Amino acid sequence: MTHASAAAGYRPVQAAAPAGTGRADQPSRHVQATASRRPISPAPTLAAGPLPRAKAVLAVIARPGQESADLGGLLYAFRRSGARLALLCVTRGEGSPLNSTCERLETLRPWELQVAAGLLGISSVTVADYPDGGLHLCPMGELTERVRREISRHAPDLLLVIDPAAGGSDGAVLAEAACCAAGQAGVPTMARAAPGARGGWLIDLGTNTAAARAIQRSAVAAHASQSEVLPEVERSLDVPGGRERLRWLVPPQGSRVIGNRLQPPSIC
Repeated sequence: MTHASAAAGYRPVQAAAPAGTGRADQPSRHVQATASRRPISPAPTLAAGPLPRAKAVLAVIARPGQESADLGGLLYAFRRSGARLALLCVTRGEGSPLNSTCERLETLRPWELQVAAGLLGISSVTVADYPDGGLHLCPMGELTERVRREISRHAPDLLLVIDPAAGGSDGAVLAEAACCAAGQAGVPTMARAAPGARGGWLIDLGTNTAAARAIQRSAVAAHASQSEVLPEVERSLDVPGGRERLRWLVPPQGSRVIGNRLQPPSIC
């Protein structure tokens, strides 16, 4: 992990690089010129679909900050669509090497999370005490049961997590636990993928994209203890358009596969 990304996973997920570079695959952005040397034209832009419908969304994250930097735009969009939002953060974010305050991170960062959650419209926040950076040492059954209890408490019809392919052992372990719990409960689980990731589908945050990004930036700024990386996080939100890439980890019942792509139905 780099120094910035080691800031307790606060930095939003990054796009992967093309195959053959030693990193994960990324969709190629170039098109080949023909033998007649015709001008190179840009690749076609994929159409973005609407946000899946949900009455109750439970977001599951590894540490404070991810709800804002990674999931903030989506969570705000779900709230604007009428969904009730709940959040489970399984650590207190004490593993960050950054601290711009004189307070202890394990005390301060959950408070920052509460402030950010209020801005995003999250009505219920639960913070557990698993070790930040050490989820791989926790029994999978215990983590699964912790997520299952939150599912039972909030009765969501959708779980939202960060794509385990985005990197980081804590994120991958937590996504696995969330998928196990969701599979047992029959709750579809969706991951927010890196902007350049393969697979999944694009959604449009809708006509209130500017408001969604503004609220997301405000939520990011609530994590003042991590101020060293906040400018970089906020710059990552300046991309034009209001699109997010999602993929199903636990598909909803009734999904159809057309070609190699899953066509998700609306979640009711």
